Amino acid sequence: MSDERVETTTTTTGAATPHTTVIERRSGGGGTVLIAVVLLIAVLIGGYFLLRASNNDTIQTEAVAGAAKSVGDAADKAGSAIEGAADGETN
Repeated sequence: MSDERVETTTTTTGAATPHTTVIERRSGGGGTVLIAVVLLIAVLIGGYFLLRASNNDTIQTEAVAGAAKSVGDAADKAGSAIEGAADGETN
């Protein structure tokens, strides 16, 4: 943070009264950088969790697909067994 202070005193002789002029300038550039860094960290953390959620969805989808395939295989086996039993009764 940059501080600048200029002080000027003018005194005149005679009826005029002396006066003092103070000019102060302050710069808040450090606060802006801090806010930018905090926002960058927040975006990175949000991106990390978003990618993790995407990976979890993929894993969950693969698990459901595997379970559905297992159920389909079991249904095929049951259907074959039923057909075999029906063929055996007919003959």
